[in-house]
Parts: sequence; structure tokens; C-alpha cells
Amino acid sequence: MNPLNLFSLDRFIALVILFFTSMPVHEWAHAWTAYQLGDDTAALSGRMTLNPLAHLDLYGTISYLVGFIGWGKPVPVSQHRLRGDMRASMALVGLAGPFSNLIMAMIAAIPFRFGWLIGYSEQMSFLRQVFEDVVTINLGLMLFNLIPVPPLDGSRILAWLLPRQLTYELERLERYGGIALIFVALFIARMPWFSAVLNFLFNLLRG
Repeated sequence: MNPLNLFSLDRFIALVILFFTSMPVHEWAHAWTAYQLGDDTAALSGRMTLNPLAHLDLYGTISYLVGFIGWGKPVPVSQHRLRGDMRASMALVGLAGPFSNLIMAMIAAIPFRFGWLIGYSEQMSFLRQVFEDVVTINLGLMLFNLIPVPPLDGSRILAWLLPRQLTYELERLERYGGIALIFVALFIARMPWFSAVLNFLFNLLRG
């Protein structure tokens, strides 16, 4: 798909897939995991839902339209209400979103694995493109959110692995970095290795 062609049928399908499945499932997974670990902040805020409107982020949507990489509104989590080690629990909450995208990509790759999309008709080509979009979007979301730059999910995992003092510095960076850090992550996502990993995982799932 050409990310600059905002009006192609492929781009429209990709937007629909992102809006109704990939993005809300990703954010719901964060909220559900936090709830299972004892924090109902997201649930009480109406974020433990698959309604895409509850998770829509203005900047994330604009970024997706322009650069084909977007995100949903951050799910509120009260760290001190989580059971167990707080940093480990936050890492689990952070990992839940990308993991949900991996599961969705694996499910969407099943028709390729079983050869259900073999054929040369126009309808079959269209279906193949739709399923390819689902796999690619979810793998792209997974990889992008695993970049260890606040406020992306990868930073929660990095904070768990770092010494505690460095964790505090990472939290300060997120507090004052804001949208600038997102642009850093977008720059990283445009590096050749990102596409190489994405293509490798895509081919691996398709078999």
C-alpha cells in the first residue's frame, strides 16, 4: 500500500481495519490486563470496551493518515493499585497491547496457511489484500508499540528491566517529552530494520 495515497481502496480498507479492530482491541487489552491485576481505573473510565470511539486519539489518527503509523488514546493506569511488583505489573499491562496485535495477525494469517486464498479471480485478489492488510497492520502496531520510547508500550517493558533509578528518569522523560517523543518513535519506525523485521514476521506467519 502506498502511504501517500489517502483515497485508494486499500487505504480505506486499512483505515476501517485499524479503527474497528486493531486499535480498540489493543487498548482494550491494556485495560483488561490492568483490571485483572487489580486496577479498575481504565474500566471506570469507560476504556475496557471494544468501542473504537472510546480509544480514538487525534494525533494518532492524523499520524496514521499521513504516515500509516498511528496509535490510540493512552489507557489510564494507577500503578500503585496493581498487585505484585509494580514495575513487573506495568510491564505486563504494556505488553498486553502488542501481544493482542500479534494474536490478531496470527488469526488473520490462518487463511494463507491453509491455502484458502488461492485463486486468480478479482474477488480472491481482493480478499488476499484485505487479509494481508490485517496481518501487516497488526504486526506494524505490535512492533511500533514495542519501541522503548515513552509513552509507547515498550517503555513499560524497558522500565521493568532497568535499575529503579533509571526508571524514574524514564518516567520524567515521558512527563516532559510529550509529543516530541512520539516523533522520535516515528523516525525509528521509518528505519530500514523496522520494515525488514515486519516483512520477516509477515512471511513467517504466512508460511
